Amino acid sequence: MLKRVVVTGLGALTPIGNTAKEYWEGLSNGVSGAAPITKFDTENFKTKFACEVKDFNPLDHLDRKEARKMDLFSQYAMVAVDEAFKNSQLNLETINHDRAGVIWGSGIGGLKSFQDEVSDFSSGNGIPRFNPFFIPKMIADIGSWSYFD
Repeated sequence: MLKRVVVTGLGALTPIGNTAKEYWEGLSNGVSGAAPITKFDTENFKTKFACEVKDFNPLDHLDRKEARKMDLFSQYAMVAVDEAFKNSQLNLETINHDRAGVIWGSGIGGLKSFQDEVSDFSSGNGIPRFNPFFIPKMIADIGSWSYFD
């Protein structure tokens, strides 16, 4: 049996816009998100361009302590979910949390955090010392936890 779903809010953080409105305007105007790669050194790669999110400063949206606990993809998720929630104008005090949720998609999460932890471990003395936020930084569905947890 199919159930009804109501989309009440939208959020977006994309290579062509850092809000749902900017994203829609970018789509409508045929804006390309492709630009030179800035997230890592491309010297050994043939491809030098990608569709990265641009002009994103996590401290514009998250306090410094919270931002440190999150991988970049998690920061993106939290910002997009926050926009969607604000756009929905839902009141957490009055809604039934058992009948509300967030749809968030990610192919995989926290690869940068994983790479950093493995590199730190391999260059260390063999004693497994991992950042206590290692697993939370990698959780792919972290964006859906932000309001209804």
